[in-house]
Amino acid sequence: MPDTLAIALAQLNPHEGEIHANLQGIRRARAEAARLGADLVVTPEFSIAGYPPEDLVRKPAFIAACEHAIATLAEDTADGGPGVVVGGPWREGEKLYNAAFVLDGGKIIARRAKHELPNYGVFDDKRVFDTGPAPGPVAFRGFRLGVIICEDWWFPETSETLHESGAEALISINGSPFEVDKQHTRIALAVARVVETGLPFVFCAQICGQDEVVFDGASFVLNPDRSLAVQLPSFEESVTLTRWHRDGERLVCAPQPHAPELPRLEQIYRCLMLGLADYVRKNRFPGILLGLSGGIDSALSAAVAVDALGAEKVRTVMLPSPYTSRDSVEDAAECARLLGIRCDTVPITPAMQAFQGALAPLFEGRQADITEENIQSRSRGLILMAMSNKFGDMLLTTGNKSEMSVGYATLYGDMCGGYSVLKDVYKTTVFELCRWRNANKPKFALGPDGPVMPQRVIDKPPSAELKPDQTDQDTLPPYEVLDAILAGLVEGEESVDALVDKGYDRDTVLRVWRMLDRAEYKRRQAPPGVKITPRAFGRDRRYPITNGFTGLTA
Repeated sequence: MPDTLAIALAQLNPHEGEIHANLQGIRRARAEAARLGADLVVTPEFSIAGYPPEDLVRKPAFIAACEHAIATLAEDTADGGPGVVVGGPWREGEKLYNAAFVLDGGKIIARRAKHELPNYGVFDDKRVFDTGPAPGPVAFRGFRLGVIICEDWWFPETSETLHESGAEALISINGSPFEVDKQHTRIALAVARVVETGLPFVFCAQICGQDEVVFDGASFVLNPDRSLAVQLPSFEESVTLTRWHRDGERLVCAPQPHAPELPRLEQIYRCLMLGLADYVRKNRFPGILLGLSGGIDSALSAAVAVDALGAEKVRTVMLPSPYTSRDSVEDAAECARLLGIRCDTVPITPAMQAFQGALAPLFEGRQADITEENIQSRSRGLILMAMSNKFGDMLLTTGNKSEMSVGYATLYGDMCGGYSVLKDVYKTTVFELCRWRNANKPKFALGPDGPVMPQRVIDKPPSAELKPDQTDQDTLPPYEVLDAILAGLVEGEESVDALVDKGYDRDTVLRVWRMLDRAEYKRRQAPPGVKITPRAFGRDRRYPITNGFTGLTA
């Protein structure tokens, strides 16, 4: 019986549906693992195709392509190098499983199906996969490995079954989405599995942006004494060798230096960078375009874009109206200068006048109101979309979660665009991120060192500048109050009474509740955007548009 085992954790960035490219990425990881002296290389959940595959798995041609790639990878292992754990679909008769395949000696030596299927938040595995049987250990080169898939380790049953049937270690392949401080939850759950079974625990996860969901990696190993032996970095690919030995009847992983835990604001900023970079790169956009208003949201969006993609791939345009302040014009220009990006200017006054003139006979006798304000926003949207069409750049919207929660946005105006980097970022967090980025440059950022926006952008009161002397607080509660109430309503699903009991004014809570409900129809038409919280708008939170519930006890 061998006493040592070397396992490489391959924290990879797959491209959803690009099966051949993913195969080549796994091959490169295996070659690196072989160079390091690995016996086995572990890749993330559904690594051959990218996770979550959604309805791609309903296409027989997709399943066939995955099967061919896995068979090809199995043939590679005939060279005597490392075995591979790879994730992908397993078709068996009428059943389709989310599976882990163990490859060694030129063939598939074991298949293990996902037993616990998540059906909440962004996950709908139950919709497309069948529940697999409880797994048994996999015999690999003299060791008995308990190979499990993501959700299987969030509950004790699968791990206990593997322990009782003789597994010496738990190896979990994952597609675990990022949320702020989620690593603490992962570690706590892994500790629980170790305590219950006495087995070491391996967590191997993908890193990528996939539409709205970002996966942060942060793979790790816990030893049987619950100590953290290995910690891989967040938001970057890595092939890391872990060395194991028998200590009596236990398998133990040799400790190694840990990648540092990122502070909260850096976690969020890196998540925004990765989500945007992968969306643009994998959808093959040449670059992005955004309206630079001189306000804080567009300034932060531009900074994230430059850090993620490089200044040469970011184009901005200032769209002043008669109500745009000189400060805003200057601030937009200074943001562009600090970031080293192009900023054109296209005044919208002629467009406003044209629309108002065309509508004058219909609007005769009626006072100007929000209609005219929205014409300004929609004039900007028309110009931005025209530029996007002409130059091919994807239009990035700049609205934040606070605004989208209460409908403080204009359909077919500032909501125009293909992606929203701040969609799940509350306004108070926008301010925090701007201060943080002006003082810090994150790893892998392609933007400049030092401040990336003038301090005045952060300090001045936010305003849509659609009428004279307008500020957001003319219409909305102070953002500190608004965001706290929204967090209770959206993330916490709290009642009006519960928030009032916390000290918030009842009328304010009711007003925010009503705005949140009334804006559902707008959010259904909003572009996708990066998820950072447990309840992002979109797949996480699905409320009816036609909804008569008032939030009050009958």
